[in-house]
Amino acid sequence: MSEPPAKAAPTEPVEPAERPEPPKAVRALLRALRWLAQFPFTIALVAVMIVIAILTGTHITPLARLPWYHDVATGLPAFKQGHWWTLGTSPWFIAHPLRVIGALPLVVGGVGWAEAKFGSLRALGLFLAGHLVGALGAAGTLALASHNGWPWAAQVSRALDVGPASGAIACLVFAMSTLPSPWRLRARYAVVAWAAIGLLYVGKIVNVEHAIVVGIALLVSGLLPAFRHPAGRPTVREWRLLGFVGLIVIGVVEVFALLIPFNSPLGQNDPVTPTADVIIDLVAIAILANGVRLGLRLAWIATIVFACFNLATAAIATVFLPQALDLGLLDEPGILFTSILPSSVLWLAQLIVMLLGRGAFRVPLLHSRRTFAARTLTRTEALDRLREFGGGNISWMIGWPDNRHIAVGSGVIAYQAHAGVAIALGDPIAPKEQFGIALDEFARSAEHAGFVPCVFSASALSDENRPAGWRSAVIAEDTIVDLPDLAFTGKRWNSVRTSINRAAREGIEFRMCTLADEPWSVLAQVRAISEQWSGDKGLPEMRFTLGTVEEARDPETRVGIAVDAEGSLHGITSWLPVYGPGGQIRGWTLDLMRRRDDGFGPVMEYLIAESAKHFAEAGYEFVSLSGAPLVRPEQEDPGPVDFVLDRLSETLEPLYGFRSLHFFKRKFHPRHEPLYMLYRDEGDLPRIAVALTRAYLPDATLRDLASSAASARS
Repeated sequence: MSEPPAKAAPTEPVEPAERPEPPKAVRALLRALRWLAQFPFTIALVAVMIVIAILTGTHITPLARLPWYHDVATGLPAFKQGHWWTLGTSPWFIAHPLRVIGALPLVVGGVGWAEAKFGSLRALGLFLAGHLVGALGAAGTLALASHNGWPWAAQVSRALDVGPASGAIACLVFAMSTLPSPWRLRARYAVVAWAAIGLLYVGKIVNVEHAIVVGIALLVSGLLPAFRHPAGRPTVREWRLLGFVGLIVIGVVEVFALLIPFNSPLGQNDPVTPTADVIIDLVAIAILANGVRLGLRLAWIATIVFACFNLATAAIATVFLPQALDLGLLDEPGILFTSILPSSVLWLAQLIVMLLGRGAFRVPLLHSRRTFAARTLTRTEALDRLREFGGGNISWMIGWPDNRHIAVGSGVIAYQAHAGVAIALGDPIAPKEQFGIALDEFARSAEHAGFVPCVFSASALSDENRPAGWRSAVIAEDTIVDLPDLAFTGKRWNSVRTSINRAAREGIEFRMCTLADEPWSVLAQVRAISEQWSGDKGLPEMRFTLGTVEEARDPETRVGIAVDAEGSLHGITSWLPVYGPGGQIRGWTLDLMRRRDDGFGPVMEYLIAESAKHFAEAGYEFVSLSGAPLVRPEQEDPGPVDFVLDRLSETLEPLYGFRSLHFFKRKFHPRHEPLYMLYRDEGDLPRIAVALTRAYLPDATLRDLASSAASARS
């Protein structure tokens, strides 16, 4: 028998070679293509418009000069001739090469936004509907108006128009309905003002179409269930914003009427107003607008007087118009109407806004009189309520200097005022079920006093109970070490045990004390160490949520010190009490951390570990290592506000080491709780940023900030 053939040795499975990662430029291109794939209709619309403009030569020649213009443009003359197909041809053309500057951004912004929100088919439907409503609505309106002998209507009714603007505006208005409050109201107010000014002060057929599309789109989007939002009165802030924008619009229109001749529904305008008069009006309007923005009572009264004066002037001029014509004072009545009536319409709208929102304009002119309507509390009263109701891990800071205290129901809120912003510190001191009421009352009182309200370093409970429509952003992480069963055993505590053992070998002792009771020699060393630390930073010590030696001297604050056999201090930590309801201290929060430059190396690990052991033996529940400002949890999805805070954190890191401090605290394996900043909306953020800078660095000059930022970048 022959032997069976030998089996082939099993072959090792060959792993597929890893594909090389494409270059960064290729990856960016692929991401851009995937993003653009969301907008097929917008891209196709823009591409068709560009191709048609190039093929027909209208990218360099106005379409009206071409012989076939009347065959593609819509308007009352086209419909009278039976050219109904122009409804389908007109949206793909641009009437004049210069109109591309306005048309393309409007198409890309309006249609693209609607396509991103509603999908390609719905965006196409909105675009076509807007185009039909604009073309047919303008033709119908002008047909009715021109029969009444209205010169403007008779002239405009003979005009033709092309372009995608009406459809794009419809898409834009519907997309705006998806905005959150208060941006939705602001956007609608802006588009209505734009359409009204165009109609009153330009008065061409395109302006008629745009005004009709805006009006119909706003009406329909407000009636459709998918776009309907709960109705409600504008807030105090919104009334002030409406009044401010209205005055700015009036100022812009006065400049427009001074520089540009026009033929509007109210007559023809040839600029005749003296420049000096307009400049005086603009200065007055600018002063009034700023006062209205702040809610000043005096600005409200002055605006009412201005509006009534303009309306009274228009009424008197209209009443005495026949006499002026008979006496030869006027050659054309249209001159009077054109110079007075358009601005009078705007002043009438402004007067209505100011009267309806009169409750929003009660702020006194003098800063000394801008106080909260709520009752002011003393520091002692505020801390008494803190002991009664309990508070958060940073609530003891409400007793620090520069904080003001107001009563909110049975509780209290502490705040600081900087740059027109009232920054509430931490959670309200109140029963937890009253947090929402307390925050609402604080926001309302701040707005009526002319301040921008903001809450800084609030807990998740405050975030859940923030006022309706407010936003929130995570601005820090609180690091908490639970004390029951705390033991520095196991591999993960190696670095902490090493610091404790090394301190014993080098004769370093730990002592928990009350700094206010310590002898002068100890206090002098504490001050010297703190001054050495702050002197190396190039900026003054930070305040607000970061205490100094003066706060550490509070009799209720505990201070841990590391001292050697000669009595020399190597480092200090201060701990703030965390009260629970009924005056019981539940835990302690780390505040001041200072070490001597040439002292015991791991003194901070040693001090924190020994302090935690001390508080654990005393029966407390936890210690908070406090939150590092401007440090966001890694697992949080960043938003636009977070990106700004991250950049600010990176800038300040070389100076204050917030992130380094946050990583240092990980040695103690804490659990983390987010801390929030609560604010009305993104429009407040620039001013809040200035206010927080002043709160944290009240003694820093502009030169200090600039030089420190430059050194940090280098």
